Amino acid sequence: MDTLAFIPSPSSGEIVLGPIPLRGYAFCIIIGVFVAVWLGGKRWVARGGQPGTVADIAVWAVPFGLVGGRLYHVVTDYQLYFGAGRDWVDAFKIWEGGLGIWGAIALGAVGAWIGCRRRGIPLPAYADAIAPGIALAQAVGRWGNWFNQELYGRPTELPWAVSIDNGVDTGTFHPTFLYESLWCVGVALLVIWADRRFTLGHGRAFALYVAAYTAGRFWIEYLRIDEAHEILGLRLNNWTSIAVFLGAVVYILLSARLRPGREAVVEPGPAVPQEAEDAGEAEDAGNDRREGAGDGERSGGADARRPARNGGPSSADD
Repeated sequence: MDTLAFIPSPSSGEIVLGPIPLRGYAFCIIIGVFVAVWLGGKRWVARGGQPGTVADIAVWAVPFGLVGGRLYHVVTDYQLYFGAGRDWVDAFKIWEGGLGIWGAIALGAVGAWIGCRRRGIPLPAYADAIAPGIALAQAVGRWGNWFNQELYGRPTELPWAVSIDNGVDTGTFHPTFLYESLWCVGVALLVIWADRRFTLGHGRAFALYVAAYTAGRFWIEYLRIDEAHEILGLRLNNWTSIAVFLGAVVYILLSARLRPGREAVVEPGPAVPQEAEDAGEAEDAGNDRREGAGDGERSGGADARRPARNGGPSSADD
């Protein structure tokens, strides 16, 4: 039976911007990073942080995250690069797809920690600010799989099935990239709502993002048919989702008990040069002297005009 409607796949994995051809996968990753930094910056300023801080720390977090994501993919799917008839050089071709979100978040957190430490910022507060942005970045980035015709699900004739013809499979399949993209948008909205409703702090907004994402990733992963390692009948990413979900929930419960509320200060104010500080103190001292002299003049003038009582000397003579 022919599928009445379906999502067509791109005829090419490239997007041509004028004279510049750009891989669709890389384009989606780049757009996702910009979305995450933009939204994270707005949330950081709303929490009392300085403008530009999120972008400055992203300079550390993003490269670390890309390396971590690629490492996780290569290590867990090593047979794609080091098996018989494979070329290990392909492990470096990140534009052809293959980023593990688990490695990207883990090593990206290391980069963010370095950036936060350099600026005297608590990492949990930064993580809370950028959590919804990360979810939206994932929502955009998943469309890179559509460009590459990869990571689709089981065959289906549903009207929203994706058409695949990549030399390996032909037909219509569950568009797991679309499912995960929509789920990540919902996760971002959930975190934003919960953060406003419950005033989440100390990393709990980020932990909520992690818990919500892994819950969706579990059932989406279950639909996929690409080659993957399995343990006790479940794909490796399913087990990872379970472990990370439980860790996030435990963190939320313990953090809420040990450190309730939200950080009062998320970023120290800009440093004041010593010369400017000394000049300010001198100016304050001068103002105090002038105010003191003015008070004396006003007091003396009033006393001089006050008549003496009972023939005694006036207060001005004291």
